[in-house]
Amino acid sequence: MFQVRVEDNFAAAHYLVNYHGKCENLHGHNYRVRVFAEGEKLDNGGMLLDFGILKNTLKKVLDKIDHSLLNENVNYKEPEPSAELISFHIYKSLMAELPDAPICRVEVFETEKNMAAYIPD
Repeated sequence: MFQVRVEDNFAAAHYLVNYHGKCENLHGHNYRVRVFAEGEKLDNGGMLLDFGILKNTLKKVLDKIDHSLLNENVNYKEPEPSAELISFHIYKSLMAELPDAPICRVEVFETEKNMAAYIPD
């Protein structure tokens, strides 16, 4: 099995509507995002997925939510801007751009120590 990973970051604000605690208040994060692709077959160039294509597509996806209030961003379609749903949003957005990409995991770090991931079935 082969695996590749790319990483990027974005900054955004959010508040959690259905949560009662500090995070229900408006606040922001400098998010770190890691995207993993996995598969058994390599292309003729010996690659699972070109790093450049995956990096550029991730940047395109993140640019649509960077420096925004996620709760009001028209590009963000999930019911809450939790780290879990942000990772799901990024996965869906990547798959819309790269439908054949073998993306197997999207991690979203709110802090250096706190991360949520979306792993498709």
